[in-house]
Amino acid sequence: MDQNTLFFFNQHPEAIPLYEAFEERLLSELEGVAIQPQKSQITLKNRRVFGAVSFLPARKAKVRPDPYITITLGLNRREDSPRVDQASEPYPGRWTHHLVIGSPEEIDDELMAWVKEAYDFAAAKR
Repeated sequence: MDQNTLFFFNQHPEAIPLYEAFEERLLSELEGVAIQPQKSQITLKNRRVFGAVSFLPARKAKVRPDPYITITLGLNRREDSPRVDQASEPYPGRWTHHLVIGSPEEIDDELMAWVKEAYDFAAAKR
């Protein structure tokens, strides 16, 4: 983990194991992923942005796990899973989904299938 990523977790060091579990699967399952830590999120890109990791409070505080990370994915459809905390369509044919992750077990095959779908959707854009 580089210095910029560690800086991102400066206020939330307890969430580092969640991110590490996600990053490990991400890099082992998808090729050519660029990870760009920024002040408010870690951006995930191939040719284009397909997702992000942040501390967006997409779930009410009383039911939000501690620690947590929020994984944001862009899909060409709305995913109606109960695991999706928020979904919006910022423009036609582009749905943004926020998923609050509170344990490494939640970084499962279902989540990674959505990540791959977002990755493929971004790669196919002109």
